[in-house]
Amino acid sequence: MQRAALVIIGLLMCSGCASMSGAKDQYFVCSYDIAWDAVLESVKDRPIQVQSKEKGLIETNWVEMEGAERAYGMFQREGFGNRERARMTVALKPLNDVVSVSVLETRQRWHLKGGITQEATKWWPIDPSEESETMVMDRIKTTLNQKGCATT
Repeated sequence: MQRAALVIIGLLMCSGCASMSGAKDQYFVCSYDIAWDAVLESVKDRPIQVQSKEKGLIETNWVEMEGAERAYGMFQREGFGNRERARMTVALKPLNDVVSVSVLETRQRWHLKGGITQEATKWWPIDPSEESETMVMDRIKTTLNQKGCATT
């Protein structure tokens, strides 16, 4: 019984780490308060949905944009538009004199799959934009460097 409890706790701990898998990570020699303010400043161009300094979590609202035109289906049909939406999740974690900052984008495309069912007309997950994640992380680095924090 005790062994099963340990396995379950281990799985829960691993799932927490996996939720930010694929994220851009960077470490800064800096106080947590300075890092938090810099991250908030770096994502101010997007509406913020979650802002929890205690949890070290900032999540933006969805921002819609035009995506690249893509054909779908076996016959490479077009006609469902190219709407995409994205949101950023930034996690901060204090580690002694260092703060870990992780940036992850969640991106979706409208009506990616063809068909006449209700399942065809919804947001479908797609790969995050490496360019967008890098842009946000670069802004965070620049802001923290200006505040005297070093990148490790």
